[in-house]
Amino acid sequence: MPRVLVIDDDPRLRRQCAALLRAEAFETAEAGNGKIGLEMARAEPPDLIVCDVNMPGMNGHAALDALRGDPHTMGIPFIFLTANGDMEDLRVGMNLGADDYLVKPVDPDQLIAAVHARLQRAKNAGARNSRPLEQADPTQLESLGLTPREAEVLFWVAQGKTNPEIGIITAVKLTTVKKHLESVYQKLGVDNRTAAATMALESLGPLE
Repeated sequence: MPRVLVIDDDPRLRRQCAALLRAEAFETAEAGNGKIGLEMARAEPPDLIVCDVNMPGMNGHAALDALRGDPHTMGIPFIFLTANGDMEDLRVGMNLGADDYLVKPVDPDQLIAAVHARLQRAKNAGARNSRPLEQADPTQLESLGLTPREAEVLFWVAQGKTNPEIGIITAVKLTTVKKHLESVYQKLGVDNRTAAATMALESLGPLE
């Protein structure tokens, strides 16, 4: 049974979220702030974390940054819940390694779908692909004959990001992301993102 850690300083919202997840047969744990959530995740890593952004003390961004910097927790799928839908806020979260970003009030079906999707993606990708490439840099992929922007797009593809997510991270339109990917496929001699991601990971080298 997948275990989901819910981190939110609003006890009512936290309990509601946990109750929804339990109704879907998930095991849940709850933390009232980022610091406690970080400690719980390190002590017993969950299969996925749902976390509020704006919390007193350690906010969601700081908690995620700390988790991604720890080898034992860096691969945990992470979904942000926030009342702030500002694109810059989204971009910060994605750059820190967030897997999804849901704006409050979140529809219950949307939350459950996001949790299932992220757990399935992590399962399909495997440990090597699902963990952020902490020691890697997009410029390393320019050796494949890519432009700096193409290398950046491929770097995020290798981390399992979708085209809309890459658009948020790189601050470009979705159509632009697609055009860059088409160029990447042509230059690498591949016809899909899985093959491109595989070549990227081989070029970036094994994760420690």
